[in-house]
Amino acid sequence: MTTPPIKHYLQFTDLSAGEYTYLIDRAALIKRKFKAYEKHHTLNDRTLAMIFEKASTRTRVSFEAGMYQLGGSVVHLTAQGSQLGRSEPIEDTARVISRMTDIVMIRTFEQARIERFAEFSRVPVINGLTNEYHPCQILADIFTFIEHRGPIAGKTVAWVGDGNNMANTWLQAADLLGFTVHVSTPSGYEVDEQLAFGSRTPRAGCYRVFDDPLQACRGADLVTTDVWTSMGYEAENEARRQAFADWCVDDAMMAVAQPQALFMHCLPAHRGEEVTAGVIDGPQSVVWDEAENRMHVQKALLEYLLLGRQAG
Repeated sequence: MTTPPIKHYLQFTDLSAGEYTYLIDRAALIKRKFKAYEKHHTLNDRTLAMIFEKASTRTRVSFEAGMYQLGGSVVHLTAQGSQLGRSEPIEDTARVISRMTDIVMIRTFEQARIERFAEFSRVPVINGLTNEYHPCQILADIFTFIEHRGPIAGKTVAWVGDGNNMANTWLQAADLLGFTVHVSTPSGYEVDEQLAFGSRTPRAGCYRVFDDPLQACRGADLVTTDVWTSMGYEAENEARRQAFADWCVDDAMMAVAQPQALFMHCLPAHRGEEVTAGVIDGPQSVVWDEAENRMHVQKALLEYLLLGRQAG
């Protein structure tokens, strides 16, 4: 019997449109069973290793609770509490941890670190967040949109704020799944097309750039943003507060979007900075569904990477 190749999930483009259709449908099934208190123990006796070099709330809780709900177990590691914090080569850490566990999730800084880990891992590796990409969050956001509004193909997503890991991943998703992203960032904080698409030529029309965030939101089906200062960029905080002052999602931006437009934020949020309290706590906001759905889509992802497609 030939062992299938290991499938990692390091950025959104690691899966195909067909695989995402399966994952969205599977996550919906898993969520329905969760809400009905039905057991779904497809990963009995499997162990997830979680490695955190960046702090986390939602990523840790969603992966840890999700793995337990699948019948598996979890090992939690931090840089400070492991040999990674004492300069053990990441290649050596990968060789060891992947002999003792079945799948690994890493939340770290540079994408190169998770790629090096995956290169030497004997088991699947999932990107829980890097400076460059955040695929699990965008998978949850797309699932949440579909849950509330139906298919995302052909729709418009407005990204207002920093051209960061979230923006890069939204562009990858738009290119792959057939929707459009309107991007508006302050000067100097633009999306790096090379990070988003690499050497690929993106699908024509998958994104448009707007100087004015209000115009980026015009006609959008979803308006979304993130903090102005991501982890690792705290030294730039004051400069960013000044540069991003006009990039706060407010009632005026939501008013020019579609009447049924949704608002999302990956959290944590700073009310009065990247979004007003009236928007994030208002009727168009689905941020709490979005946060919960991290767990459901990640359960589908864990199951898929370990077992492949499941029928029931």
